[in-house]
Amino acid sequence: MPLPRSSRVSFALRFRGVSWLAALAFAGASPSLGQTPASAAMTQYRSGIEPVLKEYCYDCHGDGMDKGRVTLDQFASEEALLGNHALWLHVLKNVRAGLMPPAKKKQPTAEQKQQLEAWIKEAVFRVDPKDPDPGRVTVRRLNRVEYRNTIRDLMGIEFDTHAEFPADDTGHGFDNIGDVLTVSPMLLEKYLAAARTIVTRAVPTVSRVPVEEEIPGRKFAREGMAANGDTLVLSYYETNRVTHRVPVSKPGRYQLQVQVTATDKFVDNQFDYNKARLGFQVDGESLVSQELTRENNRVLRYEFDRTWTAGEHELAFSVDPLTPDQKQVRSLAFRIDSVTVRGPMDGKHFVRPKNYAKFFPKDPPKDRKARRVYARELLGAFVQRAYRRPVEAETLDRLVALAEQTYSRKGASFEEGIGQAMVAVLASPRFLFREEGVDPTTASGAGHPFVDEHALASRLSYFLWSTMPDAELFRLAGEGKLRANLEAQVDRMMRDARFEGFIRNFVGQWLQARDVETAQIDSRQVLTREAKPDPEFEAKRARFTELRRKPETELTVAEKQWMDEMRPLFQRRNSQPLRAELNGELRRAMRMETEKTFAYVVRENRSLRELLDGNYTFLNERLAKHYDLGDLGVKGDELRRVELPPDSPRGGLLTQGTVLVVTSNPTRTSPVKRGLFILENILGTPPPPAPPDVPPLEDAAKAMKEKTLTLRETLELHRQQPLCSGCHNRMDPLGLALENFNAMGMWRSEERALPIDASATLLTGESFTRIQDLKRILASSHSEAFYHTLTEKVLTYALGRGLEYHDVETVDAIVARLTQSDGKPAELFTAVIGSAPFQKTRRAGSGNTLPKETSAPKGGSTPSQP
Repeated sequence: MPLPRSSRVSFALRFRGVSWLAALAFAGASPSLGQTPASAAMTQYRSGIEPVLKEYCYDCHGDGMDKGRVTLDQFASEEALLGNHALWLHVLKNVRAGLMPPAKKKQPTAEQKQQLEAWIKEAVFRVDPKDPDPGRVTVRRLNRVEYRNTIRDLMGIEFDTHAEFPADDTGHGFDNIGDVLTVSPMLLEKYLAAARTIVTRAVPTVSRVPVEEEIPGRKFAREGMAANGDTLVLSYYETNRVTHRVPVSKPGRYQLQVQVTATDKFVDNQFDYNKARLGFQVDGESLVSQELTRENNRVLRYEFDRTWTAGEHELAFSVDPLTPDQKQVRSLAFRIDSVTVRGPMDGKHFVRPKNYAKFFPKDPPKDRKARRVYARELLGAFVQRAYRRPVEAETLDRLVALAEQTYSRKGASFEEGIGQAMVAVLASPRFLFREEGVDPTTASGAGHPFVDEHALASRLSYFLWSTMPDAELFRLAGEGKLRANLEAQVDRMMRDARFEGFIRNFVGQWLQARDVETAQIDSRQVLTREAKPDPEFEAKRARFTELRRKPETELTVAEKQWMDEMRPLFQRRNSQPLRAELNGELRRAMRMETEKTFAYVVRENRSLRELLDGNYTFLNERLAKHYDLGDLGVKGDELRRVELPPDSPRGGLLTQGTVLVVTSNPTRTSPVKRGLFILENILGTPPPPAPPDVPPLEDAAKAMKEKTLTLRETLELHRQQPLCSGCHNRMDPLGLALENFNAMGMWRSEERALPIDASATLLTGESFTRIQDLKRILASSHSEAFYHTLTEKVLTYALGRGLEYHDVETVDAIVARLTQSDGKPAELFTAVIGSAPFQKTRRAGSGNTLPKETSAPKGGSTPSQP
C-alpha cells in the first residue's frame, strides 16, 4: 500500500490530550509545592472530579446505588481510588462512547468530560507522553500459521501444522498472544518430531541421486476425459484402459513407483459393495491385477524394477467391473495419483538432488579441517536466519560439533551431519520463540530502550506477513539501518503478496471470518421459517418428535403405526430441493468477500469508514445470486469489485454473509449475537458477561401460549427482566437492525408470514428504521469509536498482548491521526509501527529474552529447552 505524501511523517508518536496541569487550572486548583503526585491527584479529585461524578453518576453508581455492580464512592482508601485502573478505564470508555450517563439523563458538558478524561489519564494512569510505557513484553512462541510460513520461507517446503500440532489457544480475540501460547510436554515432542520430518523432506542427504520424473495421473487421460486436478478418476462400474508413453533416452535399470487411491463416498445413506479389478501394465506386461471392493479411501502403492532400452515405453491402467448385477450407488472409483519413474540407476547418470544448491552451494571438501570450515559457513548462515538474529560463537561451535560427530560416523554423509544440526536448530527454543534484544545505544539512557534492529525486523515481518524477515530486512537490520528506512520498508511490505497473511489472519479473527466455513447452519430449518406456515404439518412434526422421545416399550400399537405412516411424509419433505444451500463454495466466497473488502480499503488507502457503509462489495456469480443481486451481471467464480445499486442494504462489513452467518444460531438469526458482535468489534464497548442464572430467551415466550411471538416480541419480554435489561438495551437495537438478513445471509422481508421490523433506538439516542440508516449512523456519529476499536484490535495483534490502561495515550494518539485523515489506513499502520509499544521494551524486568543453550548436544539430542 503506498503511503500518501501527507502521511509520510516521522514515526515518532504524536500525543494529544489536555495537560493535567491545565485540568487543575480549569478546576480552579493548583498543586501545592512539595505535593506528591498522589496528593496532587486527590486534590484535583476533591475539587474538580468528585463534584462531576456526584452530579451525573451517583444516581446509579453512588450513594448506595451499584447498578451494574459499579460504585464510584466506596473506596477503602485514597490509594485504592487511584489504584483501581480497571474501574477508571471502564469509566473512560463508557463516557467517551456516550453510554454513560445514559442518553435520557442529564449530560456533563464537553469541558467536564475533557477534564475527567485528563484526570484519569494523567493522575490515575500516570501517562508520560514523553516516554510512554511500552508495556510488558511476553516472549512469543510461533503459532501454527507463523510456524508453517516460517518453515516455508526457511526450508522451502510446506508443512501442515494444522494436522501435526494442536490448535493454538486464543486471548483477546487472537491466536498470537504471548501469554496464552504455552508449550506443553506433548507439544515439545511434536516440535522435535516436526523438526526431523522437515529436515528429512527438505535437506538432501547425498550429493547425487538418480534422475526422477513424477507423472501426474492427469497425463493418462484420453481425449475427452476430464482430469481431477493433477489426478484422473476411473469408475468401478465401467471397463476402461488409459495409457501414457514415457520417452527413455538412456538404457538401463529403472524404478517405478505407482500410487492409486481407491476412493468411496457415502451416498444417500447407502453403502456400495461392488467389485472391480485394477490393472497396471508396462509395455503390455501385467504387473498389477488386484480385485478390490469398498476400501475406505485406501492408498495403494506399488514398486517395480524394470530394465529398459532407449525409446518409448507404455504405461497403462485398466479397470474391469466384476459385479455388473450388483446395485450401483455410484460411489466407488480409482483415483490415479501418480507414477514416478526413477533412473537409470547407474551412478554415472546421477544428478544433483532437488534443492541441493539451496542448502549446499558446492560439494563438501574431502579434507577434515576444510569440512569443518564449510560446515561452520553453512550452519552460520542457516542459524542466523532460523533464530532471526546473529548467533554467538559458542552456539555455532556446538552445532558444528554435532554435525561433525554425525558425518564422521561410518557410512554417514556430510549432508546428513548438516541435517542433524538443522534438526537441533528447528527444535531449539530460539527458533520456536521470538527472542528479542535491546538497542545498545539506548540501553543505558533514562527512558525505556528501543528493541534492537533484528527484533524490530521480526516484529515487522510477523505483524505484516506472519512469517520471518526476508533478505532485505535481514540486510538492513545487520547494517543498523532498518529503523532509519522504516517508512520505505513498511510501504514495500504492504505491497508484497505476503501481506495477504495479515489480511487473512487479522480479518479472520477480528471479524471471525475464519469461522464462516465451519459455522453450523441448518439451511432447511432456516428457510422453513420464511415459508408459508403449515400448522397441520407442524402439529404432526411436533407430535412425532414427542413420540420419538418416549421409550419404544411405552408406545401403543396405534402410535407405532401412526409413526410408520408419518415417516415417508417427513422424508419427502426433507428430500425436496432447497432454493439455497450454504455449501462449501458459497462459504469460501463469503470469507473472501470480507477479506477482499478489507484488503481493498487498506491497499487503496480509502477511508476506514467505508468498512461500515461502502457502496460496493466483492462478488462472484454464486454469491451475487445468493444475495439476490444477479441483475448486476456478475459471471464466473472469481470475486470482483461490484458497485451496488443506490440505497442497497448491502455494502460494508455488517451486511456480508460472513458476519451474518457467524452471528446466527443453527436454525435462526440471533439479534443478541449480532448486537454483541457490533459492540465488541465495531464500537469497542462489549457488555459484561451474562450472570449464570439468566433464563434462556425462549422462556420469555412460553408464558404467551395464546399467540406465536416474533423474535422482536420475545426479546422485548426478555428485556423486562431486571437481570437482562441493562445489556439487552445495548445489544438488541443493533442486532434487530439486521433482522432482514436470515442466518444464511439472505435478504428477507417476512418471517413466519409476519413482516420484519428492523427499527430501533440506540442507547445513545439515535433512532433508525432500517439497516441503511444504522450504517450511516455508525459511519458518521460513531466513527471515532470505530477508529478506537480498530486501533486497539490492530495493536493487540501487532504486539501479541492485550492492551492495558497505560496504552490509552498510544491509542488516543493514533485515533487523533485517523480522525484528522478521515480514517486513512496508511495513518493507522504508520502510527502503530511507530508507537512506543511497537518500537520499545520496558527497561526493567521485561523478561523478553530466552536463556542461551549452555551444554553441547550429544548424539541426536537437541539444545536444552526453556
